[in-house]
Amino acid sequence: MIEQVPILFDNYAYLIHDPLTGKTAAIDPAEPAPVLATLNLKGWNLDFIINTHHHADHSGGNLILKQKTAAQVIGAQADHDRIPGMDQPVEDGDIVRIGAIELEVMLIPGHTRGHLAFWWKSECVLFTGDMLFTGGCGRLFEGTPEQMWSSLLRLRRLPEETLIYCGHEYTEKNLSFALGIDSQNKVLQERYQKVCVLRKQGLPTVPATLELEKKTNPFLRADDTSWTAELPVDSADPVKVFAYLRQAKDHF
Repeated sequence: MIEQVPILFDNYAYLIHDPLTGKTAAIDPAEPAPVLATLNLKGWNLDFIINTHHHADHSGGNLILKQKTAAQVIGAQADHDRIPGMDQPVEDGDIVRIGAIELEVMLIPGHTRGHLAFWWKSECVLFTGDMLFTGGCGRLFEGTPEQMWSSLLRLRRLPEETLIYCGHEYTEKNLSFALGIDSQNKVLQERYQKVCVLRKQGLPTVPATLELEKKTNPFLRADDTSWTAELPVDSADPVKVFAYLRQAKDHF
């Protein structure tokens, strides 16, 4: 069971609850109050805090939540000194267990050096933090274009029905950028119109399927020369294409 919790200005935290054991985890709970309110409403106790990366808008609520609930904090071994309240460092390939729920740890550097995604295989759910957004991807704060592209390719290989639960409500702006460089993409055009309607109604656009991302997210399509050939960059080199797209998005 997943409960999506809007926090801060445009972030999402997620509560994962196992009804069989009553165990609950919070992913990226940067703002404690909305998370605690949701836990109280559901009648759940918080057992684990899971961080995709160390940035404060994802880990800022760790210490208060840990103090109030005694939850254990889980994050990347690579960021053991940068994640507040760290109790359980994990590495690529580890399994995080929330009662009967198993989340596979995927180390996907690029946005930060120790960025993690968490793959709930049995439900085809992926928590991507700030690496893969709906319609976009994160900035390169600590990684290289080569690292980021490699990480995105790893995520792209997951099943197409995978639901992407990312850390921010950025879809509308991401797709606006995408339309500026991939204007003939009919699927992208249709998606953008649907997203605009949802946002006008104050509704979330997250999650989205990986299948849809592969058709409309330019950062997952940097190796598709059917459209990148029109860009002012060597389309034969997807890393160069990705770097061009990321720099263009940074100034969008």
